[in-house]
Amino acid sequence: MDEALRTPTTVTIAPDAFKGTASAEQAATWIGEGVREILKDATIKLAPMADGGEGTSELFKGERITLPTTDAAGRLTEATYTYDAASTTAFIDVAAASGLPAVADSPVPLTGDTYGTGVLIADAQTRGATRIVLGLGGSATTDGGTGILVALGANPVDAEGYQLKPGGGDLERLANLDTAKVNIPAGALDWVLLTDVDSPATGPEGSAAVFGPQKGASEEDVAKLDRGLARLCEVAGLDPTTPAFGAAGGIAIGITWLSTLLHGDASHVSISPGAPVIANASGLADLIAQSGLVITGEGRYDAQTAAGKVASTVSDLAADAGAVCVIVAGSFDAEPAGEAIAVPLENIADTSEQLRRAGREAAIRYLNTSTVQG
Repeated sequence: MDEALRTPTTVTIAPDAFKGTASAEQAATWIGEGVREILKDATIKLAPMADGGEGTSELFKGERITLPTTDAAGRLTEATYTYDAASTTAFIDVAAASGLPAVADSPVPLTGDTYGTGVLIADAQTRGATRIVLGLGGSATTDGGTGILVALGANPVDAEGYQLKPGGGDLERLANLDTAKVNIPAGALDWVLLTDVDSPATGPEGSAAVFGPQKGASEEDVAKLDRGLARLCEVAGLDPTTPAFGAAGGIAIGITWLSTLLHGDASHVSISPGAPVIANASGLADLIAQSGLVITGEGRYDAQTAAGKVASTVSDLAADAGAVCVIVAGSFDAEPAGEAIAVPLENIADTSEQLRRAGREAAIRYLNTSTVQG
């Protein structure tokens, strides 16, 4: 053991945010402090990660811009996004304005909308943005992106020409999308939609069925929202079975429709899993290639995590590099793939101490693994 402690080790720490308790940067820092207590001579590299959910935009370089907007319930709030003038790219999290935490005390499953996110998009275009990288995780809405469309001047109307109420609860009455006042410069931007799920828009695996209950939807609400998204896809001329159309309450539906309207096809919309895109942008594979130990994690590790969120993306990179991978999580509802080591958080109130202890345990498990392997 003493010899192992004297052996310099490079450790890459690349967690997602632990929602509601620690940002990705905080989690990486606290885990690193725990690792340092055991691997005293280690080179520790912090690489906070995200998968398109809360905290994604702040991982990209650029100016942080804060402005007034509305939350999913239509209440005045402030939200922040990142604008990189050099690449004329705005990095926006749907969760920043339209996220679930802001309405957790009073969910709005039928009336919650993404108008506030549309305000951020329109603002970015006025600053010179030609591309929007939109993180689709963590939304409180199931409106098919119609709130964004309204903010950009495209209004959903019923058969009599009256504008629909905000949210997904009224979408089953949709007859048309009125583009008389559409903001063409904003709608015609290039879109990169980062998803943390690949759910279709509708059906038993769709947005309403899978995520509606998390947003406060009853069984009756789920059926209504599912019908609404189906109607939106019908009016928009889009296939509701398209993978990832169910992310963030169907936001990709509205954006794909608008971009196709303005460009003639959907070539200006890219839908990609968020974690691999962010890992590539941050050069994570190169960091991991230099590391003996890689630590990742998130609040809960479950079947969705294993399907391509941060922890699985990082553990795959670690396996490719031959590094030991430890996954830290508040709970494990599924077994980590491959040889990744699971370290659950201890049940104590202090989040920072939870993560420090997890870092210590990860380092000890690494030393034990190294000793076993010789």
